[in-house]
Amino acid sequence: MSSNYLLCIDTSVQSASVALTAGSRMLGIKSSDQPRDHAAFLQPAIEQLLHETNIKASQLNAVAVTSGPGSYTGLRVGMASAKGLCFGLNIPLITLPTTEVMCVAALQQLSANDSFLLAPMIDARRMEVFTALYTESIQTVKEPHACILQTDSFNELLQEQILYFFGNGAEKWKTLCSHSNARFLNVNWSAADLAVAAFTKFQQKDFASLAYAAPFYGKDFHSTSKN
Repeated sequence: MSSNYLLCIDTSVQSASVALTAGSRMLGIKSSDQPRDHAAFLQPAIEQLLHETNIKASQLNAVAVTSGPGSYTGLRVGMASAKGLCFGLNIPLITLPTTEVMCVAALQQLSANDSFLLAPMIDARRMEVFTALYTESIQTVKEPHACILQTDSFNELLQEQILYFFGNGAEKWKTLCSHSNARFLNVNWSAADLAVAAFTKFQQKDFASLAYAAPFYGKDFHSTSKN
């Protein structure tokens, strides 16, 4: 019986990683912590990963990639590489929000029996973050968006329930927030955290358009602070 081989790519922030799965089962992963090295890292890492797992590129059934928000350059590199592979191999593209992938990693530290909201945060410079809100089952409460942090941010939600904040943008929120319902997690995510959701989308044939798929940057890259 043949496996469904999925290549998962994450270049959304400073670190970059690529993972190979059979269904949702992890076969191998390569990662790099060099923030400006995504383009140089990705293709050799994919080739090495396929070689080490004895899988040919022609055996891949789909490519999954984090679609943002995150680093402008990193997201472009990841999306371009994923689309190039899909075009060349004639296989489908799967995209997943970075914030959703972050939640998968965060839930590994939490009990599914508790009631809370998940608030991943990606640093967007100064006091701004890209964030979103999800339930403990990763159902979207608020779509990914840019948010300028202020002392009263999230106050209404924090009055009602526990919120878990995590990601490389959560540290600056921690300096502003002292609410007793706010919890902070140290979460490191990678391409491995795409596996289950990517395979679910693969089974449902929930594919992105190769022609029109583009990263979600969270805000206009060319915007200025004047406005």
